[in-house]
Amino acid sequence: MDRLATTIGLFPLPDGQRERLAELKGHQKSDLIDGDEARATRDAYAATRRHYIDRQREAGLDRLVEGQGRWDDLLAHPLCVHENVRTGGIVRYYDNNNFYREPVVTGELTASGDVPSELAAAAEHCDDLGAVLPGPYSLAGLARDEHYGSSAAFLDGVADFLAGEVTAFPDGVETLTLLEPGFATEPPDAAAYERIGDAIDTVAAATDADVLVHTYWGTPGDDLYRRLLDTDADGLGYDLVTDPEAATTLAAEYGAPPRVLLGVVDGQNTLIESQETINERADRFAERAATDVDAAYLTPNTGLFHLPVSKFEAKLDALAAATGGAQ
Repeated sequence: MDRLATTIGLFPLPDGQRERLAELKGHQKSDLIDGDEARATRDAYAATRRHYIDRQREAGLDRLVEGQGRWDDLLAHPLCVHENVRTGGIVRYYDNNNFYREPVVTGELTASGDVPSELAAAAEHCDDLGAVLPGPYSLAGLARDEHYGSSAAFLDGVADFLAGEVTAFPDGVETLTLLEPGFATEPPDAAAYERIGDAIDTVAAATDADVLVHTYWGTPGDDLYRRLLDTDADGLGYDLVTDPEAATTLAAEYGAPPRVLLGVVDGQNTLIESQETINERADRFAERAATDVDAAYLTPNTGLFHLPVSKFEAKLDALAAATGGAQ
């Protein structure tokens, strides 16, 4: 089983850039990103993106990501900048201490090109690029529908929207990770499993990149997990920090896909894992559950936005070192 070091994005802003961007954008809710930023703001985010890529390359990661420095809303961003979405009040993300603007969908979710443009800018500076998007179930769960009329139609609409964004990705995107924390934190009813699988298939069909569906802050239920195994996704993610036993047991009992994303570094804790700890977590999964796995992407279990910049960078170095990277 080959092991590659990467991340699932959502990086903290570099030292100094947070203050610079606050000066450029303002400090009110109305000053957050809406897809129509001034040139100076776009330039500041471009510099942040280049810094992220340079720092990942310096660490020696095998697959680089854009970093999503421009995302004010950590998962809801793709909707929050859409022309047929208005943003409502500030809402807590699940049960943690981060907040987002609630997207209120008021019209058809046509492709916006916002995320593809970010990736195209990143692709100018690296060849081996990984993309990160919220999965259709979690993104729909974070939003309020005032257009589609039913939860089923809304999920389909969100999936079609994400597929439209993915279709416009630039060349050079090798993997697409769909983040689905909602599978663990707000589990769907069994009646929705088939439609959720279809929604993932809709997104996966839009790209030739390897598609990985990652659940964190827990695991999906057994039946949902089995439905995910039957989708057209190339791999699934396992949070080996929050509940490693439950995640490993799922894969041991029902099998694992040829590619897996292993969350072996805590994305919300400042403790820096040793190479030994990282590899021990991956080894335990491999010994019990990974007999048919060809490749494992070692990552933080969540995005790294919550960390101080120095700790974020140390986590990058630790991941790369564990797989033989530059550090």
